[in-house]
Amino acid sequence: MNIPQEFAGGQHRYLTQSEYLKRRFGCKVMKISLNCGFTCPNIDGTKGTGGCTYCLAGSGEFAGNPSESVTAQFMSVKEKMEKKWSGGAYIPYFQANTNTYGSYEKITGMIEEALALNAPEKGISIVGIAISTRPDCISDRVLEYFGELNRRTYLTVELGLQTIHDKTAQRINRCHTYDDFLRCCDRLFAHDINVCVHLINGLPGETPDMMTASARAMALLPLHSIKLHLLHILKGTKIAEEYAAGDFTALTLREYADIVCSQLEVLPPGLIIQRVTGDGGRDELIAPLWSLKKFTVINEIDKTLRRNDSWQGKFYGR
Repeated sequence: MNIPQEFAGGQHRYLTQSEYLKRRFGCKVMKISLNCGFTCPNIDGTKGTGGCTYCLAGSGEFAGNPSESVTAQFMSVKEKMEKKWSGGAYIPYFQANTNTYGSYEKITGMIEEALALNAPEKGISIVGIAISTRPDCISDRVLEYFGELNRRTYLTVELGLQTIHDKTAQRINRCHTYDDFLRCCDRLFAHDINVCVHLINGLPGETPDMMTASARAMALLPLHSIKLHLLHILKGTKIAEEYAAGDFTALTLREYADIVCSQLEVLPPGLIIQRVTGDGGRDELIAPLWSLKKFTVINEIDKTLRRNDSWQGKFYGR
């Protein structure tokens, strides 16, 4: 098999988020992470308590300050990004915790405030909205709003799945099932809404084949994009206690690169790969410490693909 033309000679042998957005909007597009102070149904007792076992203080540790308005958070992050990039466009990303787990007024209010920031004459071009949530937390009313919003802007709803294996989901206290996820996807697809799915590699008890199986299952769905994360074992989490007790081991860099490459091989070649690793706070991270060198991880994945003469979609459909 020959490498597809779109990957030949490129920096990566998979379709990155930055490349896709540049093609679509004709410029650099930056996502700005926001924190609107939401909680989660398996933190507040509705579904469970304590949150997912790997979660330190809710997802989105690097999002903004929830005591500030959407506008204030956005402008603060934008100012920092302008020191590295200029002349680009922006996607407000409601990242922290479950951003559809609240009142309809709060959910729609935060989104409309973000959209109202669009002011090309002032150098602020808002080209889309990204919303992170759980597959069991989108009401019919919010879904109808998303359907209308999707006609106004480039909308992506990001669903935390982490694994297709319900046994693993129970072990990490995920408090929803794979069937819950599939039903949510069907509802979003019915409104033509872009769906991004999050998977975590390295969860306790999972083999490389199980992780690849999660990716292969995602290849059967009409997804817009996917994020492949590494399990970060953080101080103060339940999973850190399991790790210290020797209940499971952390992945090595080589193991992780091999798993990601196997996942990329079975995913559709046109699926946007938003992430191939993630960030863990330096002060909180117990393991794997090699993940602190993010570019080293990305380079190792690139080298593994080249070494294996492989690319995204090589085995898709087989």
